[in-house]
Amino acid sequence: MERVSKENYYLDIAQTVAERSTCLRRKFGAIIVKNDVIVSTGYNGAPRGRKNCSDLQYCFRDKLQIPRGERYELCRSVHAEQNAVIAAPREQMLGATLYMACVDPETGDTVSGMSSCMMCKRVLLNAGIERVVVRDTRDTYRVIAVSDWIEDDDSLSGKFGY
Repeated sequence: MERVSKENYYLDIAQTVAERSTCLRRKFGAIIVKNDVIVSTGYNGAPRGRKNCSDLQYCFRDKLQIPRGERYELCRSVHAEQNAVIAAPREQMLGATLYMACVDPETGDTVSGMSSCMMCKRVLLNAGIERVVVRDTRDTYRVIAVSDWIEDDDSLSGKFGY
């Protein structure tokens, strides 16, 4: 039996975390890892004390026919990356890796080609996260150097993510 790679091990955990998501559009899970220790986890859902879209049985952005990647300020959810950062001590994020997986809530399939939105990219830059690993399929993933977002300033205004 072949042993799962370290990257896919952490991506499997991020995908499990995504199952806690309350979003009706996309279920995201994120974990922050430093020195082979899981520092924190996060999934997308409404802030504490507010009703989730899954509880309301509708997505406000869907109701307004807002395409994916636009008008995040109208979304009820705090993004998975942001929730992982909120739960982590700053010194444990410096130089850490964030692993992220996305699942389609209707099919349960992994969604490929996803990336952090511009708001989350800014949060990850300020948190000191060094790289982001994003699952594309069960066995494939992309590794993104967060420093590339500084070099390519246009990446902070792209239309990706939720």
